[in-house]
Amino acid sequence: MTRLSGCIAPSFHEIHRDIKRDGHTHYWLGGGRGSTKSSFVAIEIVLGMMKDPNANCVALRKVKDTLKDSVYEQFQWAIDVLGVTAFWHTSVSPLALTYTPTGQKIIFRGADKPKKIKSIKFHRGYCKFLWYEEVDEFTGMEEIRMINQSLMRGGKKFTVFYSYNPPKSANNWVNTEVQLTRPDRLAHHSTYLSVPREWLGEQFIVEAEHLKLTKPMSYEHEYLGSVTGTGGEVFDNVQLRKISNEEIEDFYNIRRGLDFGYAIDPLAYGVMHYDRKYKRLYIFHELYKVGMSNRAAYEHISAENKNNEMVKADSAEPKSIHEMRQYGLKITGVKKGPDSIEYGIKFLQDLEAIIIDDTRCPETAREFLTYELEKDANGNFKAGFPDRNNHAIDMVRYAMNDEAMQFKDRKKHESDPDNPTPQEKHQKAVKALTGGKPNTKAYTRW
Repeated sequence: MTRLSGCIAPSFHEIHRDIKRDGHTHYWLGGGRGSTKSSFVAIEIVLGMMKDPNANCVALRKVKDTLKDSVYEQFQWAIDVLGVTAFWHTSVSPLALTYTPTGQKIIFRGADKPKKIKSIKFHRGYCKFLWYEEVDEFTGMEEIRMINQSLMRGGKKFTVFYSYNPPKSANNWVNTEVQLTRPDRLAHHSTYLSVPREWLGEQFIVEAEHLKLTKPMSYEHEYLGSVTGTGGEVFDNVQLRKISNEEIEDFYNIRRGLDFGYAIDPLAYGVMHYDRKYKRLYIFHELYKVGMSNRAAYEHISAENKNNEMVKADSAEPKSIHEMRQYGLKITGVKKGPDSIEYGIKFLQDLEAIIIDDTRCPETAREFLTYELEKDANGNFKAGFPDRNNHAIDMVRYAMNDEAMQFKDRKKHESDPDNPTPQEKHQKAVKALTGGKPNTKAYTRW
């Protein structure tokens, strides 16, 4: 067999070692064009199956028709480069690869045929390896979870690969998902710059350098796999990390917000700490549920809010607020005014950081990461912030409403050079004529 250093790029050496020691279950491998991430996955699966006689693999793409010219060809390349072609049998109809000494199989499925995924059975062993190639083509984690639940059974150890070129938008579900923290997940990013030039060929380098000179943003996205953004991202100050119990014990400026749910909209309740000095908001508790009664919500809130401290809620729901008060909850509707949504969001944008514990508050994290301006039919961003998928965001706005209104007042008194008031225009004209403040005494002497 070939030495692995001759077919695995240096940027993947540590990932290879992590896989060997069963360090994680889920490997999210993002990167630009030519990063060799797909080559690495194919090599790891072929090696893993040859070492474990009970290991089989299912390779997936969103659309079945794309399998043969992508992952199937990639596996054939890996088998050839490893020098083990004599041990593998290839089949096109059905699309499959078989390790002949044991009968282990690599089979290929498209997510556009979900019934064929659920019906997968192996003559020997179980599905130890899964590979989602171009995972950003899938609709989201719900689709991924359903497939994983169907295939990840019957064995002790599983290894799942998710390979993709990061989409432009920071709010795309894949870019959001890789930021979420899970102890069994390892996220990795690679580019062609860590790959030996002779592997890629001189023409590849020429094309990359040309795009770098002529269209640097396209180069960053296509070749470096950077999330360059669409320009419509609303929050660029979100940080996801664990907020420890020790930190929470030291929090002193606690705020609570509540957005009432409807038949299909979730009720969202959250608890946070506002560090006024450093302009940081720490969100560490959420209740996020569809079809929840006010009574059930009260029981949850009262259990969390043991001292019955004030909860700020949507003033458009006076009946629900009254009901909560009848149960004994200290709750008030926030005072709204013109542009309260706009300034509430702008206040949150102005913070140094919105720190969310995505383990405790997964839905709040998801909303803040994926909230994006909408586009019209011409591809231009619409004015105003969209009123959808923002229940947790609204909850946070209500909790921070007092600060948001103070922010609004400050902003209204600040000078805007692009939109000067009539008084500012007059002062500017006087300054241009006199070179400064006019000598008022010259006009008051008789």
